[in-house]
Parts: sequence; C-alpha cells; structure tokens
Amino acid sequence: MTTTVRVTAPLPSSPVQETPRVPVTRCYRFELVRLVAHWRIRLLLLACWVAPGLFVAGVSEQSTLPSDTLFGRWMHATGWAGPLVTLGFAGTWALPLLTSVVAGDVFASEDRLGTWRHLLVAVRSPRRIFAAKALASLTVILLLVAGLACSSTLGGVLAVGNQPLVGLDGHLLPPADAAEKVLLAWVCVLAPTLALAGIGLLGSVALGRSPVGLLLPAVVALAMQLAQMMPLPVAVRLSLPGSAFLSWNGLFTSPAQLAPLLTGIAVSLVWAVTSTALAYLLFLRRDFTNPADDGSARRAVAVGALPLVGLIAVTTVVVTATTSATGSGITQDKVQRSLAIAFAHLYRMQTAQLNRPAVTEARLQATAACDKGSDRVAAEGPGNDWRCVVSWHLPGVEAAGSAVYQLDITPDGRFVADGDGPKDVNGYFLVRTPTGDAPNPLWQFDGDVELLSPSKG
Repeated sequence: MTTTVRVTAPLPSSPVQETPRVPVTRCYRFELVRLVAHWRIRLLLLACWVAPGLFVAGVSEQSTLPSDTLFGRWMHATGWAGPLVTLGFAGTWALPLLTSVVAGDVFASEDRLGTWRHLLVAVRSPRRIFAAKALASLTVILLLVAGLACSSTLGGVLAVGNQPLVGLDGHLLPPADAAEKVLLAWVCVLAPTLALAGIGLLGSVALGRSPVGLLLPAVVALAMQLAQMMPLPVAVRLSLPGSAFLSWNGLFTSPAQLAPLLTGIAVSLVWAVTSTALAYLLFLRRDFTNPADDGSARRAVAVGALPLVGLIAVTTVVVTATTSATGSGITQDKVQRSLAIAFAHLYRMQTAQLNRPAVTEARLQATAACDKGSDRVAAEGPGNDWRCVVSWHLPGVEAAGSAVYQLDITPDGRFVADGDGPKDVNGYFLVRTPTGDAPNPLWQFDGDVELLSPSKG
C-alpha cells in the first residue's frame, strides 16, 4: 500500500497594517459639528447674533436710559454707547454663562453618554481628542462673542447714528476713534473669556458627570465679581483673571489708561494657559476602561484646584513687584485730577450748547478740592461719601466759578459725579439752549481714576 504525502508550501505572511490615527483637523471638524448640532448651542448662537441688536435699538428709543450703567446715559446721543453697555453686561453675566454651557460641558457630555471607549477606538489618541474638543469649544465661544459685539454695534448705529462718543474724561471721541475703541474693548475681553473657558475645560475634565463642572466658570466669575466689589488692595484686584472685564474702561480716556488693562490681560492669559494645561494633565491620567470612573477626587484637588490657588498668590506678588500698585490705588490727588479734567472737557461741551464764546481747557484752569466725609476720615479709597468743589476761571472774568459734586467711587476706580449746584451749571439735568432744552453734560457724568497711575501728573 502506497501512501502519498502532499507537501503544502507555507503561505507568505502579509505584514499587519496599522490603522493610521485620525488627524487633529479631522477630529476638530467632527467635534465642531457635534457642538453646533446641539439645540442649545444653536439657540445661543441665534440669540447672540440677534438679541443684542434688538435690545440696544429698543433701549435707545426709550425715554428712560440705564444711566447707572457705564455709557448708558449716552445711548440717546450716539450709537457707539450701545455696544459698550452690552459689553458691561456681557462681562458680568453673559460671557461666564456662555463659557459654562460650551467649555464646561464639552468633556462631561461624553461621561454622561458613556462614549469614551468608542471615541478612543476611533481616534486612538487622547491627546488628539483633547486638542479637538478644546479647539472646537474655543471656536464656538469666539463666534458667540463676535455675535454679541457685531449685533449690538449694528443695532446702536442703525437706531441712533454714527455720532461722536463722550469718553470717561469728558473728551469727545470722533466716530472713527469711537469705533476703533469699541472694537479694541471687545478684543480685550477675549483674554478673561479664555481664562473662564480654560476653567470650564478643567471643571469638565475633573468633575465629569457632576453639574458642578458645568457651572464652574459661572461660579468662579461670580466669586471674582464679589471680590471686585470689596475694598481689596489694587495688587490683589489686578491679580484676578476677571479684572480685564472692568479695566477696558481705561481705553476711553486721553491718554488711555493702559497699565491696569495690560496687567489684567496678561494675568487672564496666564490663567487660560495654566487651567488648560491642568485639564490636559488630568485628561491624560483618566482611566477610560471603567465607564463609571470620573477621575480621582484627590487628583482633581491636587492637580486642578491647588495650583490655581497658588497662581493667585504668585500673580499678586508679581503685580506688586512690577507695578506701582499700592493700597486701593484711589488717592485724593488722583480723584481731584480726574474730576478736574472731566469737568473741563464737559464745560466746553456745555459752552457749545449755550452758544457762548469758546474756551479751551487750558484757559479754564479747572481744579478740584475733594475730601471724604470729614477731616477725620482719610481721603482715599472707594466710597459714596466723596465731596468735591470744582473751581475754574473764565477769560476776562475776575471772579472764579465753582461747582459742588458728590462722588460715588467704586473699588475699580470708576466714579459717578452728581452735580449739587449751582443750578445754572450742574444743579439741573437740562439746560436751556437756543434750540430748546437739552441734557446738561455737567449734571451727572462718569469718570475713571487710574489705579496704577502716579498720584500727580
């Protein structure tokens, strides 16, 4: 019996082809489409691009203006006041809430849906996932801010017109300069907005499904607002990432008060980079094999919260060492100088209204003498008990003019000067002009004390 043996040649082994990783650009487009697909994001985009314009146009047509808001008293006079009123509201409420909805939920949504493992299998790189989600949330936030700025500006200019804007020291900004300053102010608040977005990313990574992570930027912004309302030293005030939401006011003086603004922008950018980097480190240390794991609470405190607390101390020391920040930053000399400059500019405006002979600020020689409450109280710091007497000289008139003002100065240096007589200068909210009654620019006006400026200039 014969046995036949067949020898089969071995098949050539084919090399295992490794699946290429998905590039960051493709992940970014995917995450951006996912974000915009949410109904709440679409609703926010629609609201930010439509509602501010309607609000500014509607308020500008009312007889009562939000005079307690910065530039609110000028909404009847120029369309450039509307976007600044919107900016003040956005920095206080809108931008913290927008960053909470977008950045505060971009990672937590995967925890709620349990889709981390599917996403990792598709992308195969936690680093690319983090970069794509961070960039997508940043893009949506920038679109929301752009909508607020463009809509409010368009609504104001169409409803009121392209007239000059009165600055915080009383000088008139031509329409072109006003447009440039308004645009620059909106650009400056992007820095604190990025800081809140970084905090939102950190909260979304560290707290997972917890709703606290979603609300973290809004909670931090509220805490910073409360801190800004307290009589803190100016170095501590400028060391908080939200100070740039207030210090854009310095753009509307001549010369511009740039020191507090640049300090606030630098601090905000440091916060944005630090909080984003901490979120990145926590994200890479996550255990994605366990769907119920939201991260270690101890790690979140050690890597997320404590470094930010230390950052406040570091920035306070750096601001103190590199700037002229001392005390509250509000001194008697600064208040008197700011009030006298604003009064001189606005006096020229009133002179033009009344068709009186023109006079320059230099020939007026306006000065102010201010005290705070009484001689027993040091004339420094914020408060609503400042009382000032402004004096000036008119050419050809031997007697000096004088006017009394009550000042309410907030801790961030903004003040409201309320005229207290005489009636024909600042004691009434209207002046009688050849063409009829008109608002009296010297009755009530806003001003700004530069916190980091020298006491005398």
